[in-house]
Amino acid sequence: MSAATKRKHVVREMLENFDLPEPQQTIVKVLGTAGCNLHQVVTPSGEAFLASLPTKFRKNIWIKRGDYVVTEAIHEGDKVKGEIVRILYPQHIKAIKKENMWPQEFDKTLKTSTMNTYQEAQFSTSPSADNDMDSIGEDSEEDDFSDIPPNTNRPPEISLSETDEETSSDDE
Repeated sequence: MSAATKRKHVVREMLENFDLPEPQQTIVKVLGTAGCNLHQVVTPSGEAFLASLPTKFRKNIWIKRGDYVVTEAIHEGDKVKGEIVRILYPQHIKAIKKENMWPQEFDKTLKTSTMNTYQEAQFSTSPSADNDMDSIGEDSEEDDFSDIPPNTNRPPEISLSETDEETSSDDE
């Protein structure tokens, strides 16, 4: 299987195939990376430990500080005590909250961790910004992805009609 095909299947599995966490799995918050595909995570009870990222996710899925993941315990390790099973995206968090399986300790930090400064500036221009962030945990009838944050790695699109009007007014 080529690398591109593997990446496609791994990404599709992470986004589309979602199962609720099993009893032996734990929802944890990523505090940062420790290098060598190890991530420092914290449980809802406050216990911090290292979790390893499996080979199938490496170079295919990225995890950043503040993300939520599902881990399974590794009993053999001294420092590494878990293995990441799934990365949780906003639509997954909604489904977990709908089933009342979301740890209450993470409810307080969820709203602040899902917005970065770029999004705050963007949301502050819209009057319904507070309603958008408050509805993360509430159920909705429609299955839209409007709560997924915009890609901040790309510059905002500028329509050509605006630039054409500016150049024509400069010529006169």
